[in-house]
Amino acid sequence: MTGTAEPTAVAALACLGAGVWLTAGRHAGARRARALFVGGGTVGVGPPTVHRVTDSLRRVRGRFRGEWWSLVAGLVLAVLGASVLPVVAGAAGVPVLRRVRLAARDRGDRERRQDAVIALCGALAGEVRAGRQPGEALLSAAHDSGGLGEARAGVLAAARFGGDVPGALAAAARQPGAEGLLGLAACWRVAVDQGAGLAAGLDRLEGALRAERDQRADLRAQLAGARATAVMLAGLPALGLLLGVALGSDPLHVLLHTGAGLGCLLAGAVLEGLGVWWVSRIVRGAEAVT
Repeated sequence: MTGTAEPTAVAALACLGAGVWLTAGRHAGARRARALFVGGGTVGVGPPTVHRVTDSLRRVRGRFRGEWWSLVAGLVLAVLGASVLPVVAGAAGVPVLRRVRLAARDRGDRERRQDAVIALCGALAGEVRAGRQPGEALLSAAHDSGGLGEARAGVLAAARFGGDVPGALAAAARQPGAEGLLGLAACWRVAVDQGAGLAAGLDRLEGALRAERDQRADLRAQLAGARATAVMLAGLPALGLLLGVALGSDPLHVLLHTGAGLGCLLAGAVLEGLGVWWVSRIVRGAEAVT
């Protein structure tokens, strides 16, 4: 019995040792991997270099705005068509697309400021209804919304030290999208001079601003078709080139290296620009009505 138990014990000890060795090896590999990827390793390219490369790529992506894709597309077409004209057209498209991007950014900032003014009116009405004095209520409500924008410091200083709050609000209303602060200034002046209820006036102002915002949103939804038409007009030339390639022809050579092609290219560019400009003018005119 003893002779049989000894080999069994030896085999068990051997299995236990092998398991411990394998486990230690796995843990060592995991430690090496963590040291390599977290920052403690010195093998190959270390994490600081990886982080520097990543930060550099982020900075390049932040500086490389969307309008520069126009120049990239022009370079690609110039290589494919063996002509310098696409590069010129791509470079000319960069300032146009930059203007479109900046206009879209300004429109987004204006809409966010309009929403912030509505939130400010609602918060201020709630603070006044809770029993706070108008100046104290404005100080409290301004911390919960960004409706005052860049003029926030002047308005808060006027409210804190008893200054001309309506004048400060009127100055803040000069920011695009903050025109609703003129109504707030009027409510404030009426409440202070005539003793009228500020909360009731703010409720009516908030309702009016919300209705105006909803009207703009409804108009924007109705104009979505016109915007889609403008986008389709802008994409038709690229679709035409792709169809020409699919049919087995060489549209770039015809457009860039033949007299008839250059004439068609010039006429198409003029008509394309006029079509997009006309549709955009219709959309801007409809939006300006509200």
